[in-house]
Amino acid sequence: MLIREFNPSDLARVYQIEVESFSNPYEVAILQQLYDIGAGFLVATEDGDVVGYIIFWMKEENLGHIIALAIDRKYRGQHIATRLLMMAVTIFRNMGVPKITLEVKSQNTVAVSFYKKFGFEIDRKVPNYYEDGSDAYVMFFKTDSIKT
Repeated sequence: MLIREFNPSDLARVYQIEVESFSNPYEVAILQQLYDIGAGFLVATEDGDVVGYIIFWMKEENLGHIIALAIDRKYRGQHIATRLLMMAVTIFRNMGVPKITLEVKSQNTVAVSFYKKFGFEIDRKVPNYYEDGSDAYVMFFKTDSIKT
């Protein structure tokens, strides 16, 4: 498996994984716009095929934010998400960013468990955060908790 920077030719495949992974997926135009405005955008590939991605950016000074992380269903359980997240955390840490946040559906126990195992902590619950009325957990991670 190879992790590399996203390029526009990856967009259709990233969108396919986005739709497969989320009940309210980002539209293609939003994914393209995130890339165009300079968000961090990494893809994991297997034999040249995109099998996962992570999108992240600086939410404000000294605060990183994970926008989206998704893996093709056929490739889940192979630590690809962990590798993508570690790469994003390393980039933030190298930039001197001390804290990273993200939102996750509170009932998505698999994702919440994954982030907790990685070292994220729940900061608070936001009622009706998502379009479908689902609540979100805002989670955070301190980059100095990773020892290099």
